Amino acid sequence: MNRKKVILIFGLFLLLGACSSNDKEESLSKSQGEKAESKMDSSLSGEQASDQEAEKEAATNERMVIHQAQLQLKVKNLEKTQMKIERKANEYGGYIVESNVYSEDEERLEGTITVRIPEARFQDFLAETEGQASEVVGRNVTGQDVTEQYVDLKARLKSKRAVEERLLAFMQDAKKTEDLLKISSDLAMVQEEIEQLTGQMKYLENQTSYSTVTITLSQDRIVVPGIDNKELNTWERTKKQLATSANLLLKAGSGIVVFIIGNLPILIILGGAGAVVHWVIKRRGKR
Repeated sequence: MNRKKVILIFGLFLLLGACSSNDKEESLSKSQGEKAESKMDSSLSGEQASDQEAEKEAATNERMVIHQAQLQLKVKNLEKTQMKIERKANEYGGYIVESNVYSEDEERLEGTITVRIPEARFQDFLAETEGQASEVVGRNVTGQDVTEQYVDLKARLKSKRAVEERLLAFMQDAKKTEDLLKISSDLAMVQEEIEQLTGQMKYLENQTSYSTVTITLSQDRIVVPGIDNKELNTWERTKKQLATSANLLLKAGSGIVVFIIGNLPILIILGGAGAVVHWVIKRRGKR
């Protein structure tokens, strides 16, 4: 009896050991599976991150640069040069923003032209325009890289559109009026932000697809002095001199008359005294 009990107890120990070993194997296999799944998830997330980085790198490889140029040119004929520049801008697919001509004095004629040219023809247009000048006085070309700004706007726009789609889905499922009002308010704000982002992106696209060129033209003109008819007007000059002489005579006669009449009492006294002296001297001479 004791022998049977020993055998039974020994069998139970063997059974328990086998079960524990099976549990260990299952837990080990489960932990290995979880590790494999976690590795797979991490690899997938790494692939997604690498894909996003690849997309961003591909976007930044296409640089977006806003080019502007200022040219100061001396030309022989300003009007003809201006017409050639405007015609060349139209040929290159550009357009005129502003064009004017002004003259501050008779010796200098100036003009300004502002042109928008497709980015692909920017350098060609600069070379063509400088070729029209007799002298290039100044040349300034600048470029502003807005690639990162554009990529950021694009990412923000994508995120806002995703929010818009979720809000539209929530609006379809909403049943309470309060929920509908709240979702409508949030949706209006998101759509306004989408419009702003879209406008900024279009502005950058326009500025980078067309370059701005401002051209200042100047022409030095030779002024030939003409005949001054005023200096050769003999009859007018003669009448003027005659009037001047007559005025002098009238002034002299008027002065004499004023002197005689104004000093008449003195002249009478002096004349009478002179007459008495003359009579006395004359009488003594007779004696």
